[in-house]
Amino acid sequence: MAKNTKQTSKAVASKASKILRDNRYSVKSKSVAGSALAQTKKK
Repeated sequence: MAKNTKQTSKAVASKASKILRDNRYSVKSKSVAGSALAQTKKK
């Protein structure tokens, strides 16, 4: 991974997780949320 990569913050990751679990959001919204979670820092 490159040194200058940006990662999703904890607050954004939390919201993205909620979007993925909520059936009221569209497939496109869930796709963006999944992408955000994929860019979080690994523990």
